[in-house]
Parts: sequence; C-alpha cells; structure tokens
Amino acid sequence: MTEAIKQPGDYAVQLVDLYKIYKMGTQEVRALDGVSADFDKGSFWAIMGPSGSGKSTMLNLLGCLDRPTSGSYYLSGRDVSILDDNELSDIRLKYLGFIFQSFNLIPQLTVEENIALPLYYLGWSAKERTDRAHSLAKLVGLEDRLRHRPTELSGGQQQRVAIARALSNDPVFLLADEPTGNLDSATSMEIIELLQKLNQEGKTIIMVTHEPDIAKFARKRLYMRDGKIQKVEG
Repeated sequence: MTEAIKQPGDYAVQLVDLYKIYKMGTQEVRALDGVSADFDKGSFWAIMGPSGSGKSTMLNLLGCLDRPTSGSYYLSGRDVSILDDNELSDIRLKYLGFIFQSFNLIPQLTVEENIALPLYYLGWSAKERTDRAHSLAKLVGLEDRLRHRPTELSGGQQQRVAIARALSNDPVFLLADEPTGNLDSATSMEIIELLQKLNQEGKTIIMVTHEPDIAKFARKRLYMRDGKIQKVEG
C-alpha cells in the first residue's frame, strides 16, 4: 500500500527552501541558504552548529521574530512567512512558547503571575488565569512556590517557571534557546528530564543548543553549517 503523502498541516513546522540574506555593503551574507526541514508533531529536536552557522537566524524565524528573504515557513499548515509584524506578534502570543537561557521572568511578579502573564494578554479571566497557573506550577513541581518571586528561587526553579509560562497558551511547539546554558550540570539534567517528560506527553520541542551532552537527549538532531543543514540524526 502506498504511504500517504504528508501535507503541510500534518507537521508542527515545515520549512521549505528558506533563505535569509543580509546586505553587508556590496556583499551578500546568506545566513540561511536554502533550508528545508520537516518537524513532526510530537517530535523533540536539537538544532546545533558553530557560531555563524545560521542556527540563531533559524531560531528567529521559527519564533516569528523575523521573516525569510524567500521560501516558506508553515506552522500547522499556515504559511507564516508572508504575515506582517502585527500578525506575527499574534502568532507568537497564541501559538508559540519560548524558553530562554536567561529565564526572562519579571522580578516584581510572583511565580503565579509570571506563569499567567501571557493569558492576561489573551483575554482570559482572572479565575481562568489562576487555575491554569496553579495547574502548570504543579506540572513543573513548583506548586509550593506560587507566592515566591524569581529572586527567591534557584536557577533551576526559575527555568521551571519559564517552562510553565511557555506552556500557558498550549503552544504548537516549545522553542528553547540554550535552556540549560545558565545552569549547573545536575540542574541541567533536571530541566532536560522535564522537557523529555513534556515531549513524551505529546508536546513538540525545538531546542537550540551548543552542548552535545544536552543535544543527545533530543530524539532528532539537526546540524547546521554556513547557513545550510549539514546533516540530520535520529
């Protein structure tokens, strides 16, 4: 029996012949040089590569922080590469979850308030925000820290808050930028195990990292060099 051909909507993310070209005086710099990749729903990817390989440009495009010079980026079947800035902002708020190396928590807010913040902008009621924040705090093992502020937490706990916040809008995928970069080895493993657990429960995760020891925990690894995909493992 012939296997059904997958359509863009069958993937969490599909990149088709993406180029990102910058003008540097009279020269062109191809930060992305014809990149095509399919990220299945429920997959866990690590994107790796040396400085200047294009992985940061890929991160910005995946996060709808920038648009490609040419090519298409399908998010659950929708071509977001053609959207304007306001539409991209809406996509980030409703469909993406971001995890940063530096956590990016708001120090004046409690754990509960940090987790619930995206839902405020989505128009959820106060009770809905509170219920969702409590549920996610429990998921990441911080149900007893809801009234604490970031400065009262360890680095690992702060990253757990950031992961809970990233999950608040039930995103199409989590985009993790060096999520263990500011953590010690033991705490890094706790965060990776949490990401693995979320992936096993069906969440799609795309993680940018320069650490091979961290990348090996992803199910698939994409290596970049000179703006191109060098190889894919897994």
